[in-house]
Amino acid sequence: MNNKRINNIVEAVSHWRGALMGESLTRNITTRNMTALLTMAMLAISVSAEAAPALSVDANTEITKGKQPNILLILTDDLGYNDVGFNGSKEIKTPNLDQLAANGTSFSQAYVAHPFCGPSRAALMTGRYPHKIGSQFNLPTKGSFVGVPLEEQFISKLLQSNGYNTGAVGKWHLGEAPEFHPNARGFDDFYGFTGGGHNYFPQQFKAQYAEQLKQGNTNINHYILPLEHNGKEVDENEYITDALSREASRFVKDAAKHDKPFFLYLAYNAPHVPLEAKQSDMDQFPTIKDQKRKTYAGMVYAVDRGVGQIVETLDKTDQLNNTLIVFMSDNGGKLSKGANNYPLKEGKGSVYEGGYRTPMLFHWPDKVASGQRFEHPVLALDLYPTFAALAGADVPQQKRLDGKNIWPAFSANKNPHQDELFYVLRHRKGYSDAAVRRNEWKAVKHSQQPWKLFNVETDANETEDLSSKHRNKLNDMVREMEKWSWDNKQPLWFHENFEGAEWRLHGMPRFDKTYSTEK
Repeated sequence: MNNKRINNIVEAVSHWRGALMGESLTRNITTRNMTALLTMAMLAISVSAEAAPALSVDANTEITKGKQPNILLILTDDLGYNDVGFNGSKEIKTPNLDQLAANGTSFSQAYVAHPFCGPSRAALMTGRYPHKIGSQFNLPTKGSFVGVPLEEQFISKLLQSNGYNTGAVGKWHLGEAPEFHPNARGFDDFYGFTGGGHNYFPQQFKAQYAEQLKQGNTNINHYILPLEHNGKEVDENEYITDALSREASRFVKDAAKHDKPFFLYLAYNAPHVPLEAKQSDMDQFPTIKDQKRKTYAGMVYAVDRGVGQIVETLDKTDQLNNTLIVFMSDNGGKLSKGANNYPLKEGKGSVYEGGYRTPMLFHWPDKVASGQRFEHPVLALDLYPTFAALAGADVPQQKRLDGKNIWPAFSANKNPHQDELFYVLRHRKGYSDAAVRRNEWKAVKHSQQPWKLFNVETDANETEDLSSKHRNKLNDMVREMEKWSWDNKQPLWFHENFEGAEWRLHGMPRFDKTYSTEK
């Protein structure tokens, strides 16, 4: 009998045992009852042994014993839902990611907390909706001394204080001043850039940077600034995606020398603009004729190459078997820049599915089931409490979290958010786009049009408005989101000065307009 079948039987027996213990509170249970019910559980599992849970019973046992896993969180930037093989891409090859998915579990309904970069990352690090902490806009484009509030403990800080060796590689976009620097927010090691993006070819951006210095400029475009290692400028000479992969592998090698687990946050800026790819990577896609799409594909392929390199390093250093790898994007793909979010509607910046539903996978040998597809909603907000639970780290009582530890539900292949609501809110000029989901139902307010209602389980493209058939359901969900919004904070900054002026001019956030359900 294989391990999968054994694990399924043990889990079923545990389930029936728990049920029987509960039943004993109301009536006596005989040995015959117990034997019969346990036999039923064994028979049920033997019929459907292939419906494996995502996490084995052995892994649960190890976790409860306090064994701390390594955690590798890989975040891409503006990756399309349909731009990885494990999500059905027929154009873009991602063999290394596909192998991780084949040996792990991929997710069909993974949601970030905001449909663009900075707020999404703030949510990932803090476990809070960005609107609750004043971080609902990208940081100012020309630099600033603001950042995600210091009273919000990052997951890195929590893990660091619980014995983890912590590293961050790549894009930060959470604050540039010293107090907001990665090294000050729980990362022992940081290699990358603190701004919201970067050019990819050093021979080009280094020349541009030198010219800016020659002209005496001090406020210089973030995209051409030198990269840094723990606050010190470095002379980087590799294509940036390759450099980030190299540094992640370096961190993994160094981590093998330490007698403690590691947490590595690898935040690629690819395939975010500017669209810049190596010719050798674009050559992998001879059938793609559109130049934007071809360049974008090459950028995604470079990420995949890097992931393969890092997995190989984990394997060679005997750390792979104790490493949970999580892969996802910060938001949906940007359709005008080569991305494909099929079958989802719209893309980056939108409250439709294509804006904040992203590719995602878990990989952990012998702990996460192979070749499974988790078909229930999960949130990027869930990663903070889930990582904390796996690490055996107690979240401080005063620390508020908007997600939950999904590992128990994930292990049982159950919906971790059954009957719960989750939200997305994007502020615009004088109004807000908003959406709220509960189970299969999603209510959407977009472009100042009336609220609509969709069944996103059967209509991922959000084409059939069912609001007229389920008016009470729609109104109830909107009222719940309105209630959720009351303790949202005013923005602590704006991406551009004119956005702040417009916000004040229009008396934003104007939730009286957002949550009106009158047609």
